Amino acid sequence: MASYKVLGQIQPAANTLSTLYTVPAATQAVASTLVMCNTGSLDATVRVAVRPAGAAIDPKHYIIYNSTLTALDSQFITIGLSLASTDVVSVYASTATVSFNLFGSEI
Repeated sequence: MASYKVLGQIQPAANTLSTLYTVPAATQAVASTLVMCNTGSLDATVRVAVRPAGAAIDPKHYIIYNSTLTALDSQFITIGLSLASTDVVSVYASTATVSFNLFGSEI
């Protein structure tokens, strides 16, 4: 039985595409909620991509691109995204004050 849990947490360096979560080999996952939190005093630009089987980043992988996350604010996004073995969720923020949390289940 799959249990709901934190799949990944990260606060990446500014302007750096970073891995939030990689689906383990021989496993599938469902990402249900993505939380982005900006604790800084400046607005941030955020991006989220799903790279199938860890492929090199490509524009078609983005599910969020250059969205503004206002200062001292959070966004909760319900996505219900099915992920296959070794898929990678990558994130980016224009400032180092943004944290990303991904919740879901591994199957």
